Amino acid sequence: MCIFASPKIIIMSSTQFDELDRKILKLLINNARKPYLEIARECNVSGASIHQRIQKLTSLGLIEGFETQINPAALGYDTCAYVGFVLSDPLRTEEVVAALRNVPEIVEVHYTTGKYDLLAKLYAENNTHLLKVIRDRIFVLNAGRTETLISFKEEFSRQVPIDQMSVDQ
Repeated sequence: MCIFASPKIIIMSSTQFDELDRKILKLLINNARKPYLEIARECNVSGASIHQRIQKLTSLGLIEGFETQINPAALGYDTCAYVGFVLSDPLRTEEVVAALRNVPEIVEVHYTTGKYDLLAKLYAENNTHLLKVIRDRIFVLNAGRTETLISFKEEFSRQVPIDQMSVDQ
């Protein structure tokens, strides 16, 4: 089973962000479970300093939290799909999103521009399970037209680039 931790990071402009913060973020992206003392050694600062910096990065909204990422296939979810929604009534968007929250196989929902109003990512055990989720949990919403795309394989997933962030001079 493939289980690893990864920090969920949101990068925002801040005048309080410097090179040490960038290095800490890079180390956490590579291993969110890395002990503060090891990070401190690699950054040539004290453990207390690292602790304070991580608290600062969290309070600034740069780090949203730490989560364990589980390989869906290792749990029997072999099919990843995206469902695009073209809503028949845009005034029902919030109602549709609330209903989608109740579908456990749906792991992400995004508001989008272009072809779809909403884009949902979901995992199913197989194509039969996917069809059941679509018929029994999504079609019954009467939200409008949908289009389903099946992902054959996720080639990579990564955080935003830390190296391109501006730092205090």
